[in-house]
Amino acid sequence: MVTIYSLQRNEINIIFSISVSETLFLTGIAGISLITGFFNALSSVKKKDSKNFDIGLTGGKGLHESGAALATRALFWGSVWAIGGCSVLFYGIWKLSGATTAQEFRLKVGNILPKIPKNNPPQSRTEFENLTDLLRYVSEEWGKEK
Repeated sequence: MVTIYSLQRNEINIIFSISVSETLFLTGIAGISLITGFFNALSSVKKKDSKNFDIGLTGGKGLHESGAALATRALFWGSVWAIGGCSVLFYGIWKLSGATTAQEFRLKVGNILPKIPKNNPPQSRTEFENLTDLLRYVSEEWGKEK
């Protein structure tokens, strides 16, 4: 087993650069998917009811603000609360653990959490022909004593 301490500085840099490139790739794919899905939903709504869609964008009679402005404000405040709340939660867990580095935190949490037993050789099926086969297996045979 290779530990982080036995790796040379050059090997650490290579591992880090691969990790960064993988993260950027997955973030890019997720961002493209998000934007594509949003604009697909937007165009679908506009095709379905273009009159009310335009009223929602510009704001109509008796409306204090347009639907787009209201949605933007709601998205902003929802994001602020979600990111802020998760940040406080994660920072609190980090401080309660007493760890000073990520490696130390991983070791402390690893000692607290239950160990996941190795499944070698597998005790049940691991190959399925399709999703239906998997769901049938889960619904009928899951939890039966071996």
